[in-house]
Amino acid sequence: MAKFPVTLSRFIIEQQTAYPEATGEFSVLLTQIGLVGKLIAHDLRRAGLIDVLGTTGETNVQGEVVKRLDMIANDTFLRVFEHSGLVCVLASEEMEKPIQLPQHWPKGKYMLLFDPLDGSSNTDVNMPLGAIFSILKHDGRGRLPAEAELFRKGTEQVAAGYLLFGSSTMLVFSVGQRVHGFTLDPSIGEYLLSHENIRIPKKGKVYAANEGNYHRWLPGTQKYVDALKVNDKAAGRPYSARYSGCLVADVHRILLGGGIYLYPGEIDKPEGKLRLLYEANPMAMVVEHAGGKASTGTERILDLEPKALHQRVPLIIGSAEDVEQAEASIQGRA
Repeated sequence: MAKFPVTLSRFIIEQQTAYPEATGEFSVLLTQIGLVGKLIAHDLRRAGLIDVLGTTGETNVQGEVVKRLDMIANDTFLRVFEHSGLVCVLASEEMEKPIQLPQHWPKGKYMLLFDPLDGSSNTDVNMPLGAIFSILKHDGRGRLPAEAELFRKGTEQVAAGYLLFGSSTMLVFSVGQRVHGFTLDPSIGEYLLSHENIRIPKKGKVYAANEGNYHRWLPGTQKYVDALKVNDKAAGRPYSARYSGCLVADVHRILLGGGIYLYPGEIDKPEGKLRLLYEANPMAMVVEHAGGKASTGTERILDLEPKALHQRVPLIIGSAEDVEQAEASIQGRA
């Protein structure tokens, strides 16, 4: 008899048995994120047929033009978790302020931060998109958490991960020290374990960067990327450039095959572009727990002390040896 594949719900239940004190709430939270992925994937499959493409005419707190699918994805997260009883606060890249859920207090002991639709510029051209999430635990203190209580180091995340919407829909997450990937089988509506205990190669052969910004980069970053284009003695050829405009898709490729993703600081924008709490921290947790590294170029991402809800940071992430070489160049040590 053929072995039945491991579903997301079965996997979570089996993992929960290792923690006798577990109440099951955290397990349900992860399955709810899977539900969000199913709902967003459903909307994306119809994106070319219904009026969800284009912009809303508004700008978000980041100063970026909001696409309709951004708002649909954001609303999907809100609808699923507003009635889950699992979280007490929701914070999104698309919202200026967090949303407190007093009706869930004191039961909802988790705080969820998310980027509801990463790479939304890809929607009009049918390219990959993603969603990113970070889960923090509220310490209680007899009250709902204030906004500043979301300013946690990445090392304080209890779980993090992403949804990838491409040729298939995937849920990749880390709880503890391992990273697992599940692929949605639309015929049965279940996520099946497809990538168990993912380990990123120590060194890769691919780099992802928006080289249209090359003239704005600091000299150390330019030097490093220039070096990737010459023949690498160890690899036997130059690195290959692969950049989709979607952080999730680019990092996912590197997570499985090795390499490096760079969205560095610029001469006029040393703080970078990506958001620490919604993008850099959760992706850093996933990559580090798979054996890779994540850095600003000078500091470990997960050690940064957040100072604002929508704080931006440079991000250098991927295979450990590649990130170390990038840091050496950026810091003038190579």
